[in-house]
Amino acid sequence: MDLALLRTFVTVHRAGSFTRAAALLGLSQPAVTSQIRTLERQLGRPLFLRQARGVTPTTIGDELAHKAAPHLDALVEIAETGLDDESSLRTLHLAGPPEFTAERALPALTELTGEDGQGFALRASFGNAEEALEGLSAGHHDLAISTARPRGALLTATPLCDEEHVLVAAPHRAEQIGHGKPHRKGAPALEDVPVIEVHESLPFVSRYWASVFDSRPAAPGTVIVPDLRAVLACAVAGAGLAVLPRYLCGEALERGDVVALHNPAVPPLRTYFLVVRTGTLAMPHIARAHEWLLRAATNWC
Repeated sequence: MDLALLRTFVTVHRAGSFTRAAALLGLSQPAVTSQIRTLERQLGRPLFLRQARGVTPTTIGDELAHKAAPHLDALVEIAETGLDDESSLRTLHLAGPPEFTAERALPALTELTGEDGQGFALRASFGNAEEALEGLSAGHHDLAISTARPRGALLTATPLCDEEHVLVAAPHRAEQIGHGKPHRKGAPALEDVPVIEVHESLPFVSRYWASVFDSRPAAPGTVIVPDLRAVLACAVAGAGLAVLPRYLCGEALERGDVVALHNPAVPPLRTYFLVVRTGTLAMPHIARAHEWLLRAATNWC
């Protein structure tokens, strides 16, 4: 079986589209289509179901991808690193949410960079869960940190840690809204308080309200900034209330820059997953980074 055909097949399987696969491979879409048809003729079975948007693998297609993808990844690794240059560092490509990756993952992984014979070079990309998993599936990343557990057999996810969410505001803002005075369903009187969030849909505040108060937030977003560190800075400045991970706002709470507006018996949690392409933990630098992050995470909770 032609390895070039298998490489095209795995790329289509990961991309979910002939068009996206062609862009990743630097080929034309007709060339990709032709290669997939050739492989299907050789196997005597269809590998994809063509749909209006992209393709869906058949059972045989999923099985072939599960068996072939790790070995193709290993061959690519050998080709990229070479066999003779033992002194060169392998590169680990990591993807994840900007705040968690910057505050937690990167400080831990930088301990593994260097020329000690087991170290690696490190490249990081920031994005949401969908972007990180899509890039991992397409082969752009080696390791992804995601708040969503991926489906399918091509990606393997391991729970990394849970983060606790805290409802906070600056002290003077808390006094203005009657901090500590209960309202409906045990919630503080927060209906008219400005909200600071990362998106217009209020993902953190809405999740907190649903989990703790069994309701939806009444106030719309007043300040929208696409980074939780900026959300914290705005909360410290008194712009309004915010829901933040405790790891991010813990020091500000200790200093009194912000205060917790509510202390539920069971705080909302969000789970992070460490995700790899199935089979790639056979590569030493990926396996070492994976193990190191899991070990470091035991001190993050």
